[in-house]
Amino acid sequence: MPVYYGIRLKLHPQVYEPAEDTFLLAENLAVREGDTALDVGTGTGLIALLMARKARFVLGVDINPLAVELARENARINGIKNVEFRLSDLFERVEGKFDVVTFNAPYLPGEPEEPIDLALVGGKDGREVLDRFIQEVPEYLKPGGTVQIVQSSITGVEETLRRLEKAGLRGKIVAKRHVFFEDIVLINAKPSDCV
Repeated sequence: MPVYYGIRLKLHPQVYEPAEDTFLLAENLAVREGDTALDVGTGTGLIALLMARKARFVLGVDINPLAVELARENARINGIKNVEFRLSDLFERVEGKFDVVTFNAPYLPGEPEEPIDLALVGGKDGREVLDRFIQEVPEYLKPGGTVQIVQSSITGVEETLRRLEKAGLRGKIVAKRHVFFEDIVLINAKPSDCV
């Protein structure tokens, strides 16, 4: 069983396996002691489980039922109790506000055909899922909260910053990693009135 950052993880062929984008987020988490956190598109649950080390409570959601089951299993394996996993299309089954919201966005253009594709394919132009997330996320953010988005340069980082601004969030690139033919970037965004 592979171990990432001290967390033992069961993997599944139809659930996105932690990779460079996951690690970029894992190494730059904005979560602080006592925060409540939301991990959208939680996959194996790794990011949620890492945040649970500091956070008071973490909710991880995923549209892939196999991911939700796997994440629950991974929480059990690691004995982590202050985390809950739920099946949800983005914020569909989320209520409340959070100090930190993380999202490793799917960015390949196309339509998902099998469960694993839900982690990778972001609609016709690769931005559909991300744009919907940006539009909806302010409602789930506490005043002074932070949104962390991991995305590929393929999908247009400037476009993301522009859309965040439109949604009342000020975003900036806080980390970047070059992988093959793209840059993976991590954008942190806060409500414009508290920057």
